[in-house]
Amino acid sequence: MIEAHLLAGQLATILIMAVALGMDAFSLGIGIGLKGIRLREVAGLSSLIGAFHVLMPLLGMYAGLYMSGLLGHVATSAAGVLLVLLGAHMIYSSLRGESETAMRPRTIWGLLLFALSVSVDSFSVGISLGMFELDVVLTVLLFGLFGGLMSTMGLMLGRRVSRNLGGYGEACGGAILLAFGLLFLL
Repeated sequence: MIEAHLLAGQLATILIMAVALGMDAFSLGIGIGLKGIRLREVAGLSSLIGAFHVLMPLLGMYAGLYMSGLLGHVATSAAGVLLVLLGAHMIYSSLRGESETAMRPRTIWGLLLFALSVSVDSFSVGISLGMFELDVVLTVLLFGLFGGLMSTMGLMLGRRVSRNLGGYGEACGGAILLAFGLLFLL
């Protein structure tokens, strides 16, 4: 019974983090969508972002597992600090109006650079999560699914709405990561 509650709590945590990481893709997708994007480009870019949201946290988790072995029981505090810093940076950037990129990715290099810039946060979160015992496959698949879906939603919504929503999505995602980091520290 206790194990079922732990698994449910772990799944809820992973889902919330997947949404938080997807918020960055959503907010930047709005910016790209506002500049005009074809449906074929939406599908390609969203798929690439989803793939990077699988690859980056996976690499981060393996780095986190390695760090966990080195740090031992200090790993939980280190993971909490990383999440707090990442969340605070996302909130700060959104309040200052710093957009990571306003380009319109048309070339392969532009697409790769954009997908990488949106997924860098996933690597940092992966390092933190790698210090805990999680179902790695489920975690990275959910991160990829939400990264791809939320970028699609952002790109499509960006075609129809004003620029004011983009910063709020990033701030919301940052607040969620900050809150989880504080929970790990307490």
